[in-house]
Order: sequence, then C-alpha cells, then structure tokens
Amino acid sequence: MSTGKIMIVDDEEDVREAIKLQLEGKKFEILEAENGEEAIAKMKQADHMIHVGLILCDIRMPKVDGVECIDYLKTNAPGIPIVVITAFPDTEMATSLLKKGVQDYLVKPVSKEKLIATVDKLIAKGKDVGL
Repeated sequence: MSTGKIMIVDDEEDVREAIKLQLEGKKFEILEAENGEEAIAKMKQADHMIHVGLILCDIRMPKVDGVECIDYLKTNAPGIPIVVITAFPDTEMATSLLKKGVQDYLVKPVSKEKLIATVDKLIAKGKDVGL
C-alpha cells in the first residue's frame, strides 16, 4: 500500500477521529481541518497541494462551508480527488457536486468497508493530472 496524505475536513472532531481510526493501518498521513477556511489555509502551506492525494470533505460547516471549499480546491488543485461525507443527504446538491468533479458522495455514518473501498479506489487511481 502506498503512503500518501489525506485531508479530512469536518467541523466535528469525533467524526474526524472516527475516519482516522477507520483508515488506521493504511499508512496515510492524515491532515485535519475543522472547516473550509482552515482546509484552504492548510492546503496553501508547505507542499500539500502537491502531496495530498485525497480530500474527504463535509458540507455543513461554519465559516467556509464544504461547497465553497470544494469550489476553491477544484480551481486551485483540480487534480486532487474529493469525496463528500455528509450527514444531510441532498440529491440536488450531490448531483451538482458530482458535476463539479467530486468523485463520490457518502452519507454519514459511513461504514468502514465503504470508506476504505472508496479511499483505496481513488488513491490507486491517482490524481487527475489532465493529460
């Protein structure tokens, strides 16, 4: 299993912890952000735009919500796959986000099997470098 960085963007610390626990043993470096504003700031630091291989992003968050965060990331780091993980399923929003290039839309609580299968599939696929 290759190592890589995954960013978890969720305003609930227990959700971030649960996702981290589910990914334990997969050899990923996990970055955390509690809202879109923090995620964008962290992505601008160091070499995260290059080395983050996947972003797991909630939608409903304070300050900068998931939709704004995804819009920013799709503009500034378009190759990084993004998976939405939300407790509020919304078919219209899911369709809209998938059209923007979000790779998957998962509804909380996400089973460990589903999360790992999604992460493994997207990490194996790699970034979309637009070639």
